[in-house]
Amino acid sequence: MPGSKRSNIKVGLRVAIVLKEDQRTGKLTTGIVKDILTKSSSHPHGIKVRLESGAVGRVKTTGEG
Repeated sequence: MPGSKRSNIKVGLRVAIVLKEDQRTGKLTTGIVKDILTKSSSHPHGIKVRLESGAVGRVKTTGEG
């Protein structure tokens, strides 16, 4: 899972995240990373980030910024 390592996530990177309320459905929200909220180097469910839109969720996939 590419979004589970903090070293893969950078501010300004385009990512797809799962919002807390969408965890059951798995619906993805895309956007640009504004802040990285997870402090540890990895997390099994994905690194938690805040997007420029203000949405907060765990990274599932990463892409080019």
